[in-house]
Amino acid sequence: MKRSSSRRLVAHGRTFAAGCVVVLLLVAGVWSSWETAHHIVLAKGREHGSMVVTSCGEDTCTGSFSPDADAADRSSVTVERSVAARKGDRFPVVVKPGSGDVVRTGTPGFLHAWVPLGGALVLAALVIGGGMRMTRTAWGTGVAGAVLLTATFVAL
Repeated sequence: MKRSSSRRLVAHGRTFAAGCVVVLLLVAGVWSSWETAHHIVLAKGREHGSMVVTSCGEDTCTGSFSPDADAADRSSVTVERSVAARKGDRFPVVVKPGSGDVVRTGTPGFLHAWVPLGGALVLAALVIGGGMRMTRTAWGTGVAGAVLLTATFVAL
């Protein structure tokens, strides 16, 4: 029995709508990740150094900054709080231009910056599998997101 053209149109419409949701999720994940990641990826010409955490609040941790090169010492900088930042910890950072905020660098910092993209990949996999009926692509996307999230957890 042949499928009617109206059923084909509905199927193509569902696939198109699910594809739009997938694109929206992935763009939002990259956009959210890039807020932090660009300080790490494009770090040339910025102040590099290390931070020693002295105290942590609910959203941020503060500490002292020791520069690697010609930059001046800073008595207080802040970093976004994560599960990996505890009092007394020391890790490499880069200073956000024009502020006292820093971003963790190195492999752990790089992976942590891309966590929103990992979450977006996992969510997009559900839409790809359920809405677009592309199970292999969904598995690949979901595994890529899960690997990114797991690698971040292990690195931190």
